[in-house]
This record gives sequence, structure tokens and C-alpha cells, in this order.
Amino acid sequence: MSSTLSRHDTIADNLAFHVEAGVDVALGDEPVDRFAESAAERSVAAARLATRPAEGAGPRTATAPPAFTSPRPASAPHRAPSGPQPSPALPGEAPPPPDLAAVEAREAAASAPTLEALRELLERFDGCPLKHTATRLVFADGNPKARLMLVGEAPGRDEDIEGKPFVGRSGKLLDRMLAAIGIDRTAAYIANIVPWRPPGNRTPTPQETAICLPFIRRQIELANPDVLVCLGGPSAQTLLGIRDGITKARGRWMDYDTGTRVIPALATFHPAYLLRTPLGKRMAWRDMLAIESRLAALPARSND
Repeated sequence: MSSTLSRHDTIADNLAFHVEAGVDVALGDEPVDRFAESAAERSVAAARLATRPAEGAGPRTATAPPAFTSPRPASAPHRAPSGPQPSPALPGEAPPPPDLAAVEAREAAASAPTLEALRELLERFDGCPLKHTATRLVFADGNPKARLMLVGEAPGRDEDIEGKPFVGRSGKLLDRMLAAIGIDRTAAYIANIVPWRPPGNRTPTPQETAICLPFIRRQIELANPDVLVCLGGPSAQTLLGIRDGITKARGRWMDYDTGTRVIPALATFHPAYLLRTPLGKRMAWRDMLAIESRLAALPARSND
């Protein structure tokens, strides 16, 4: 009886550890023994090495690449996808390296004439590994013709389930913040820099952010808001090119250049931060009043 309770306690402790680490979704129906996989791969590699002819034992013959790889010829340059059609990875093919994926993302994003076309491009784009661990694409919510656009860093668990940004606890707080200045989701456009949830809600890597950056830049350009709000330090640092932390950066108006127009941009606290640090709500309220004043001061503009 005591051994059964001990085993149950161990299982409960392991589950609690993984939940606190952010692991709340299983990616497979059955557990996978990675140690056994690694041992098998080492055995195969050792067997291949043992059967390789010794150097100088005879003429070398060209061997075909393994069936699970699809290398490009070294002399063939990479071709940009034509039109709004990114090249999806073939089944079993490894995703492109981050630098090549970022180039493909820039080419694909630039070819999108509308927000709907951009969304379709992202649905087909396979250059970001986060796509393969997320449940679905989290593109945007709200009114794409709104004068106000807000951009966070990446979706969380609730957003991954519903396919919309800011729908969990932080989303409800964001709704209350906007309502305090007379704005709801029909008068705002909301997105994230990274449109796929990182596993366990971890922070996106610099490579993942760099791959997704051309898409959010094009999304801002196509939405063409009058005011851009960066929610949190990572969003402000990525979009506005600053190094300051959010405490120092918030409340300062900066310029965001789309290439065709300069948009006034403001950084403020992410709602998730405010849930953890309620004292920051006083400064966030000042930021919301500044947004309200800037929108009121700017002339009305048609996005059609």
C-alpha cells in the first residue's frame, strides 16, 4: 500500500513539475523514449562506420544520399517562390535553415497584396518550426481597418486553442484596458509578432522571431493603422529597434516606418505582466490615456 502511494506521489510530483514548466499539451498519443532512439541511432552509425572501406583500400564510388534527405545541388542557387506561393517542405524533408527561412519569409510576405492573402501565405509557410508544434495559426483579431493596432509577442495556450490573439486572462484584461478609453475589438486590430504558440509558452528564439518578422511587418503595412501599440518589451524591441526594457521604454512616442508611411508608436506593459505586477496598472493607465489623446488629435483617415 505504501509503495502504491509513493508511486502515485512521484507521478503527481512529475505532473506538477511539467505544468509549472508550461507543458500542458501532449504532442503524441504515446510517450517516446528518446534515450532508446539515440542509442539506436548510435548503433546504426557505428555499424556504418565499421563497414566503411579503409582509406586507400580501393577506389571510392559515389553513393546516393539517404532517402530521408533532399539536398539541393551545391551549384544551384535558391529560387524565390513566384507569386504568393511559398514552397512547402516535402514530407520527411528537414525545414530550411533559419537564415534561408528568413529570406523565404521576406520574399513571401512582400508578395502578399492583402491581409487575407498574407494569412493564406502563413497557412502554407513551413519555414518556422513552431508551426509544427502549435495547434493552429493565430493571425489576428478585431477590425483590420481600425485606426489602432496592438501587437504582442506570441500566442499562449488559450490563443492556440481558439486561433485568436489575446483571448485568455491577459486578453480579458486588455479588453478592459481598451474599454476604459471607449474602444473594443471592433475598433482595434490585434496581432502578435510570432503567429504560432511556442511549446510550453516559452519565449520565441531569436531565429523564430527573425523568420516571422517579415510577416508582421507586412501585416502592419497592410493594416495601415494611425497608431501602433507594442505590448511588452519583446514586441517593442523587435518592431521599434530599441534595447531599453519595457519599464524605461513605455510611455515614449516613437516612429514606426512601414516604408510608405511613418506611424506613431507607443510601447506599454503586456497585460500578462500587469496580472503578475498590479502596481504597473497605474503607468499602463497613463499610456492608455496617451493613446486616446493621440487618436483624438490625428485626423480621421480612410483605410479603403
